[in-house]
Amino acid sequence: MDEIKNTDFDAIDLQLLTLLQTDASRSNQALAAAVGISAPTCLRRVKRLWERGVLEKQVAILAPQALSAVHGPGLQALVEVTLERQHAEALDAFEHLACAHPAVQQCWRVSPGPDFVLVLACRDMPDYLRVSQALFTQPANVRNAKAFFATKRAKFGTQWDLG
Repeated sequence: MDEIKNTDFDAIDLQLLTLLQTDASRSNQALAAAVGISAPTCLRRVKRLWERGVLEKQVAILAPQALSAVHGPGLQALVEVTLERQHAEALDAFEHLACAHPAVQQCWRVSPGPDFVLVLACRDMPDYLRVSQALFTQPANVRNAKAFFATKRAKFGTQWDLG
């Protein structure tokens, strides 16, 4: 990925990024029309955004309420994790362990306070117990794990304010 500079983006690039954040399924023609450029130019610009690493992934976001009818209500946990040893290799090892686990939706290295904050999606409390045993017991180097269980999702966003 090339080094990205502030001057590498113009107003059209920012408009494209904003549109793609709200609905990445738009056709190239629809994107081009929305920002007032030709379809080939739009395609080149979006391709450049992918190549530069500004666009990372295109996904579908599932609605937990609708999914619960088939999958069960699920259990979301936000977990603060403090490691016993915080040297670079230990931090990297735990980060690798956490990121490889399918229940981990997000893994943040934070400071000050705990070393990590994880967002977990589990089927139920027994599933959370299995996940916590896999992630927070030896040899994972975890001194303390403090879990907070979600009772309501008031807001969930994926968009950066580029305006």
